[in-house]
Amino acid sequence: MNDAEAAPVLDEGEVGLVEYHDFVCKEPFTFEEGGQLPGFTLRYETYGKLNAARDNAIFIFHALSGDHHCAGVYSLQDAKPGWWNNMIGPGKPIDTLKYFVVGSNCLGGCQGSTGPSSINPATGKRYGLSFPQVSIRDMVRAQRRLLDHLGIEKLHCVIGGSMGGMQALQWAIEYPDRVNSLLAMATTSRQSAQAIAFNEVGRSAIVQDPGWHEGDYEPGKGPNVGLAVARMMAHITYLSDEGLSRKFGRVRKREAESGSQGGFFDVEFEVESYLRYQGKSFVNRFDANTYLYFTKALDRFDLGKGGPLEKAFENLQARALVVGFTSDWLFPPGQNRDIAHAMLRSGKNASYAELNMDLGHDSFLIRAPELYELVSGFLTAEEAQQRHH
Repeated sequence: MNDAEAAPVLDEGEVGLVEYHDFVCKEPFTFEEGGQLPGFTLRYETYGKLNAARDNAIFIFHALSGDHHCAGVYSLQDAKPGWWNNMIGPGKPIDTLKYFVVGSNCLGGCQGSTGPSSINPATGKRYGLSFPQVSIRDMVRAQRRLLDHLGIEKLHCVIGGSMGGMQALQWAIEYPDRVNSLLAMATTSRQSAQAIAFNEVGRSAIVQDPGWHEGDYEPGKGPNVGLAVARMMAHITYLSDEGLSRKFGRVRKREAESGSQGGFFDVEFEVESYLRYQGKSFVNRFDANTYLYFTKALDRFDLGKGGPLEKAFENLQARALVVGFTSDWLFPPGQNRDIAHAMLRSGKNASYAELNMDLGHDSFLIRAPELYELVSGFLTAEEAQQRHH
């Protein structure tokens, strides 16, 4: 491969070619709700170098439909960059010239980590619904074993948006002495009734699909229609009315044809075409049972456990920044602000920032100079604080 061929991928500021690794834990793992695995695998990627003091590591957590592939590309042939490629890389806000960045696929996932689609060694068949109920806390406890395996005692920062923000919060609560700083975006301390309701519609679409077979289906032959509908439904909640209007408006792909069978109900508007594409592409990369398990983990997440939220942060040691987005109606700004306020009431070093962006819940994934400044500013301030101490 000559340099000219590599140029499109290995541009300045890009992580470039990456590969994933599998951490195989052979110790038994007991889940919060009961149930046990004899061991598990977590698929992960790393970018940058761990320094001699082993104190420059940043753990990135993915959202519901994300995975371990945060940045870079696998090959020139598979040139799809990681889901946060705009944020992670040399000279980018999460600068891989300074930091050793770790991203893992969650326990219960379907992208190389042990989950419902994995083979149960006891039966030789896929776990399906015999997989234990997984919680956000379980995901974090499994990640802690990965961190031990990598020989990292303390994290410079934990960062995530949405479900990833929940993991970042849980990490700082679960292992206070192992986290220097915490950056949570577009997240919540507990699912609202509305968020649970949206998840239930998605789960209903899956379990009522004849292809679901009580979770016992062959790969590629599962409840594809139900999973696609669930994804379409969820995707709407990740966007905003303003963002959708700007991108699609009421632009038509074609006129509805009332004569042909189904023609009148075929794709007519650009936004319909976009949602159907989202549904179809999701089916090709995601497991329906993982979708059921992850959405349940989200619904049950409640840091305050019904009591005052500040109690959850009593042992917090990390310096924290929580970021809300004005157009996010899935986890609105108020829910993010509440987290920072609870930390402050608990006497912790916490800040809240609200960005005026019109792309909805997914705003944390988008190229945005104001978000980049916040992230790099927070990480740089953390370094300065550590040098001071």
